[in-house]
Amino acid sequence: MNFCSHCGAVVQLVHLPNDALPRYVCATCAAIHYQNPKMVTGCVVYRQNRVLLCKRAIEPCFGMWNLPAGYLENGETAEKGAMREVWEEAHAEVSIQGLHCIYSIPRINQVYLIFLASLNNLQFSPTSESSEVALFSETEINWNEIAFTSSVFALKHFFSDLREGTARVHIGSFTG
Repeated sequence: MNFCSHCGAVVQLVHLPNDALPRYVCATCAAIHYQNPKMVTGCVVYRQNRVLLCKRAIEPCFGMWNLPAGYLENGETAEKGAMREVWEEAHAEVSIQGLHCIYSIPRINQVYLIFLASLNNLQFSPTSESSEVALFSETEINWNEIAFTSSVFALKHFFSDLREGTARVHIGSFTG
């Protein structure tokens, strides 16, 4: 960050009293600019023992499969954002069942909230963000073609919970 979003003046990285981290502070208006992680929200959409995956038609990871997920918008609840992302990527209507996992990637300042969502009907289709959309059982998934570690984490835990007949919240992170 170079300039203040309030007044346009130059900012400086300084250590404020009683603050553990350095913060960007405007040299003119003294506005403190906190930088916080981006929230990503999405769903493991399921129907019986199959999950809905979207083949990415956008970068990053163009052509790889992924759970429908994306950045939470201002003014949205996490659940509404997750449902919006499913619609934007798969034109699918879902019902949120509960939180499935929290997954952090500190290196890129992202926190994922992935919900379990049942597929309301079998109507889904590709969108401008997804070139293909399909239901997969665990054995049908080519794990080398899953785009992100967050999706692998969520999917592995979904199928493990399915085998065990449980549903719980999983917490993980990628620090690589």
